[in-house]
Amino acid sequence: MLYYSINNPKEKVSLREAVLKSISGNSGLYMPSKIPKLPAAFFKNLHRMSLKEIAFEVSKSMLGDDVPSSELKKIIEVALSFPIPLKKLNENLFVLELFHGPTLAFKDVGARFMAGLFEYFLANENREVIILVATSGDTGSAIANAFFNKKGVKVVILYPSGKVSPLQEKQLTTMGGNITALEVKGNFDDCQDLVKKAFSDEKINRKINLTSANSINFGRLLPQTFYYFHAVAQLGKNPKRVVISVPSGNFGNLTAGLIAKKMGLPVYKFIAATNKNHSVPDFLKSGKFKPGKTVFTISNAMDVGNPSNFSRMLYIYKGNAQQISYDIKGLWYNDNQTRQSIGELYKKYSYQPDPHGAIAYAGLNGFGLTKNQTGIFLETAHPAKFPMEVEKSTGKKVTLPSSLKKLLLLKKKAIKISKEFSILKKILLELE
Repeated sequence: MLYYSINNPKEKVSLREAVLKSISGNSGLYMPSKIPKLPAAFFKNLHRMSLKEIAFEVSKSMLGDDVPSSELKKIIEVALSFPIPLKKLNENLFVLELFHGPTLAFKDVGARFMAGLFEYFLANENREVIILVATSGDTGSAIANAFFNKKGVKVVILYPSGKVSPLQEKQLTTMGGNITALEVKGNFDDCQDLVKKAFSDEKINRKINLTSANSINFGRLLPQTFYYFHAVAQLGKNPKRVVISVPSGNFGNLTAGLIAKKMGLPVYKFIAATNKNHSVPDFLKSGKFKPGKTVFTISNAMDVGNPSNFSRMLYIYKGNAQQISYDIKGLWYNDNQTRQSIGELYKKYSYQPDPHGAIAYAGLNGFGLTKNQTGIFLETAHPAKFPMEVEKSTGKKVTLPSSLKKLLLLKKKAIKISKEFSILKKILLELE
């Protein structure tokens, strides 16, 4: 399988280069030259398959011989060492819990699988890679955890000052070792812009082996398809028409769902559920994409005004806005509506969601499920990461997992920087 830069389809690279490089020199994201259809036998047996079995079949179909089966099974065994349960709330409403990994967020799935790919590709090389990643909340902590003390890898995380939750910040900034946290005076788009500038800078790329672990890296995007297949598998044999609501910020999660659908997964509709950063829902209504300035909300991991993966969504549909709008419905909610959804989920089902999951639930309500449809919303982070908002809206204290309790006692280690690129450039070159 070769991978194209979507900014220059003539530029084709191997999986190894797509993963280790993550983004092309012209800032184009990589996509596979084709998205393979899985055989009918796979879907016939899907309801009997475990998460790890699904992950192997899906990834093997996409990766081919680029990673030997024995190595792929090792990567999956380590990466997916936690459950991803589908919980039933009523006859046609389910929640897929993606927060049972080590950092209590859905990003653990992609980060740990990608770390396995890095380890495999770098095993026999005498060189160091620097991973540069921007985060609006959970990505940074998942990457830090997945790559902590990995041989031949240093990680630099940029996050917007004052715009991640206190627990998220602790997860980002307390590891030390090969992890460097940079607290940027700006928003997530500023952090992401700094990352893009670094990848385009000739001097940086001459001196260091720079790569990224955001969802711009296909190595992190692919494993996020696994849990869509796993969700449908848990519905059992012959489920009703499936509608999946995805809380969306940088749109990597939804893009992974669209790839799963292209591989044959029977999903009737996706819902792109966002907060006040609603450039994609606006596009789905108008057919015109206008990136906006990032707006700060209580669902901070979705505070992205100009989502990177939108270009991948366009690529999947060959730019056909009408077809995209047929498969995806875009809906957005403000903070008060998010709080109402948190309260409603607890009142109706005794379920405490985090603000991102609450927006996905609101999306299903806004879509309006019929009796012949099954709705699944993704719960992407543990509610304990947002205790104030969740407790205020439900009237019930959130149980803090022991791993998070320990974090609160650790000392923050972060370098405060402005959004001037020259400062980031100096730091990166000194790390080399």
